[in-house]
Amino acid sequence: MIKDMTPAEISLYIIKTLKENKKSEFELMLDELQPYDVAKIYKELPEKHKGRFLLFLKFDVLADLMEELDKEDQLGLLNILGIEKSSKVLDLMDNDDLALLLNELSPEKKDSLLSGMKIEESNAVKDIMNYPPETAGRIMTNRFVWIRDYFTVREAVDKFKIFAEFAESINYLYVIDEARKLVGVVSYRDLLLAEPEEKIGTIMYERVISVSVTTDQEVVARTAERYDFLAIPVVDEDDVLVGIVTVDDIIDVFIKEANEDIEKLSASGKAIDFETKTLVAAARRLPWLILLLFIGLISGRIISGFEDTLQQVVALAFFMPMIAGMTGNTGTQSLAVVVRGLISNDINKRVVTRLITRELGVGITIGITCAVLIAIIAYIWQGNLILGAVVGCSLFFTLIIGTLAGTIIPLILYRLKIDPAVASGPLITTLNDIFSLLTYFGIATMFLKHLM
Repeated sequence: MIKDMTPAEISLYIIKTLKENKKSEFELMLDELQPYDVAKIYKELPEKHKGRFLLFLKFDVLADLMEELDKEDQLGLLNILGIEKSSKVLDLMDNDDLALLLNELSPEKKDSLLSGMKIEESNAVKDIMNYPPETAGRIMTNRFVWIRDYFTVREAVDKFKIFAEFAESINYLYVIDEARKLVGVVSYRDLLLAEPEEKIGTIMYERVISVSVTTDQEVVARTAERYDFLAIPVVDEDDVLVGIVTVDDIIDVFIKEANEDIEKLSASGKAIDFETKTLVAAARRLPWLILLLFIGLISGRIISGFEDTLQQVVALAFFMPMIAGMTGNTGTQSLAVVVRGLISNDINKRVVTRLITRELGVGITIGITCAVLIAIIAYIWQGNLILGAVVGCSLFFTLIIGTLAGTIIPLILYRLKIDPAVASGPLITTLNDIFSLLTYFGIATMFLKHLM
């Protein structure tokens, strides 16, 4: 029906069915759309049509729609639906997504919505909300299928079919003992390849990779990425299976952590997006920039300390921005490499030594290449071989310093249990400005009598 229609044509057709009150046509159209597409259509609808659009949606579609919207639109949708209808929709939402949403509500609104939900669903959401933010317990769902090791493959498949609609992920079956402790896992592929009367205990994997409810969500995401899991089980302190973290939540964690690192690398603080207001965006950027402003004054103090050198050899001023800029650039490049590597590598003494040695080699190689080029340019421009040598040597050493600073500073912060992304690009650049100016004017002063 809609395979040949553009998004704009689909939206117009939806509006037409709403105006003409053709609910059956509307439902047929939505059956062919993904939840993301439904959410996009809803957000782009004129306000006067949104109420009827929601009225035409079934509860399960409303739940899918809620999970695709951002926080502001979710809260607006809850206000439109009212407490009674909202509670029925919330019953169908994934528990982890619901817990995240309820955190944004006032205690009174939260309690009223939870009281209208099914008892088992509200209790599950409350349990999730009791775990610390950004942990496995906070992003897990309790909608998974478990079996016992004495089940036959046929019995496991039958249970799989019964709970397929309930479960958020049907890629794995988790095997528990009489105390609900996790003892094994069976993939859907294993079930398909096994004989119907074979016991689960003979085909399950007993070495199960799991995480604790208090495990940091970034560690959970790394674990799933390393083992190529589509879901990862979550256990409590007694090794009792309490939930699973699915691949969609793992992807969300990677995106969130990446955004946080970008914010820190750019020294912009908290999240700033296209919708952030001017004063809010400025307030979130100012603290770092004010700190860097005062650190930057040190650069000015260094220049004033070498005022005599500058007055006697004015040509040195021409190369000063280039020296400082190149040092900051190499430092930022190394910083990006290290921060990205810390996400995907296990850090130990051997890895750190190899990384620092590699970056030192990179700094030397880049330094030699750039130093030779700038020395030739300085000599041709001024006809002074000593000036070319001073500028070239200065650039050589500052590029090495910049590369090592961009490598070592985030590693030190990581060692101190501080997020290495706080060693932001502007901070590294500012520090490298200081290092580069000291090096540049120090070498120039040593050869001052040869430069004049």
